[in-house]
Amino acid sequence: MRLDHVSYVASHDQISDVVNRIGSQIATAFIDGGIHPKFGTRNFTAPLLNGQYIEIVCPMDHPATEATPFGKAVKKKAEEGGGWMAWVFSVEDISVIEKAFGREATESYRRKPDSSILKWKQIGVMEITESSELPFFIEWHVPNHPSKDGRAISEIKNLIIASQDELSNSLFKDQIHRSLNGVTIEWEDIKNNENSSGIIAVIINTPNGIIRID
Repeated sequence: MRLDHVSYVASHDQISDVVNRIGSQIATAFIDGGIHPKFGTRNFTAPLLNGQYIEIVCPMDHPATEATPFGKAVKKKAEEGGGWMAWVFSVEDISVIEKAFGREATESYRRKPDSSILKWKQIGVMEITESSELPFFIEWHVPNHPSKDGRAISEIKNLIIASQDELSNSLFKDQIHRSLNGVTIEWEDIKNNENSSGIIAVIINTPNGIIRID
């Protein structure tokens, strides 16, 4: 298990502005990641050091957005004004996570503008709709990981997360903490975040200094 990426939600109308703003902040160009047909969403990704990346995702005007947990989570976050939605851990064998959750992971894919296809399984999205400080989990089925798209020069330093439980309600608390690879978590009281849990900000170490992305 390792920290794979962090996801930021924008509305369909605002995603270009968000991509330009965050790309400028981290001094890294975003790549058009294409469409998730199964979820009714699309994304852009920017590579980071340590095999990680930032995803900016938006809902589309598509029935699939209302039909899947991921599509619903993205649309809900966009309607709330957007911002950080999730942190995601990749695993080599997602069957261990499936057994703990008692259900199968969702087969997922997206087609990039160059017609290449990324495939993976994911699980835990339903849980983040109830407890937004929790991560979800992914198993990649292709070698062309998004962290390889472009040149990575910045890295995640800290995650600031509003939480009442600090992962005490997670099935994988110990594994998550062991898999952060130098990234630290700063826990905030949910009272300081309008009584809402979830990622408040991501602190990025860039060639131009340390920046905070809210």
